[in-house]
Amino acid sequence: MRARALCGLAAALALLTSACASGGGTPAAGTGSAAPSAATGGFPVRAADCAGAETVFDAPPRRIVTSNAAALEMLLRLGAGDRVIGTGFPPGTGTMPADLAERAAAVPVLGRAVIAKEKLLGSGADLYVDTFASMGAMGGATGAAPTEQEFAAAGIKHVQLRSTACADRLTGPQQDLSEVAADIRRLGAITGTTARAEELVAGMDRTVGAVRTALAAVPADRRPSYFFFDADAGTKQPMAACGRQVANAVITLAGARNVFADCKGTFKPVSWEDVVAADPDWIQLGVRNRGSEAETRKAYEQAEAFLRDFPATRELKAVRAGHFVRIGSEVTTIAGVRNADTVLAVARAVHPGLTVEGR
Repeated sequence: MRARALCGLAAALALLTSACASGGGTPAAGTGSAAPSAATGGFPVRAADCAGAETVFDAPPRRIVTSNAAALEMLLRLGAGDRVIGTGFPPGTGTMPADLAERAAAVPVLGRAVIAKEKLLGSGADLYVDTFASMGAMGGATGAAPTEQEFAAAGIKHVQLRSTACADRLTGPQQDLSEVAADIRRLGAITGTTARAEELVAGMDRTVGAVRTALAAVPADRRPSYFFFDADAGTKQPMAACGRQVANAVITLAGARNVFADCKGTFKPVSWEDVVAADPDWIQLGVRNRGSEAETRKAYEQAEAFLRDFPATRELKAVRAGHFVRIGSEVTTIAGVRNADTVLAVARAVHPGLTVEGR
């Protein structure tokens, strides 16, 4: 069970690979502020990690390594992509937006999965942006993660995407994208691209705000129940996206109710009996981009076919009604600008006829 849970978690956290707007979840006590502090107009910038320890930047980093494609995409969108010298969990074909794909593909790959400790420490980076709470838990054959002392000795500052790395420390569910916005602002402050970060967050706010306005007249009891089916984590035992996961914020903002919002943490193995008991109104077929439209469509079809054929799920309300949502896992469970667009897509799927002004 534990090995399977870790495998499912690894798949979810690495979804942007080809391999496994305010007032969100409350940060746990002692975890530091949700956004960096900086003097007016620039540096120094202070960014807190999951445990509340601060890293101070007196100037923008020049050589950045990212743990996976989620952090890489944020930096590309901020205009700091030319400073990225390597990444782990590189983006698979088709997973990056078209306008970023060429630049993302040019970034050297330091590890097809978690970057080996020795390679990371010897990379020459002055900043490592970490999407994961613990590389040690993800590392497998790569060995233990570097300690903060080892990062310091190598001249590498270490910051985390708190919306994912620190999510298990939240005292409540993520119900909006404020943690994601804080990550974007934090990286913007660190890289000296604050103005661009504000533009990105403002765009997300406009999209989510338009959905919120469109859903204002929909009462709570008319908001459908929703199950994110992580088909790529396997079908023997489903992996639930819990309340502290970014997906819960996406689902909530889209005017739906995550049937596993009450489970603690981010992901948790559950049973098919649990899914049957929840009997969701809608099921998202969570599959990763396969690199081509045909292969991705095939993956969606296979996930749907399983639910229609499997004795435990074929009588679910969502299955009998054909209420399947085909939206990629990457843009649902991994923090990024595209989470806001996913909110809109899910809202339109589960509220047929929804009119979103300006969209």
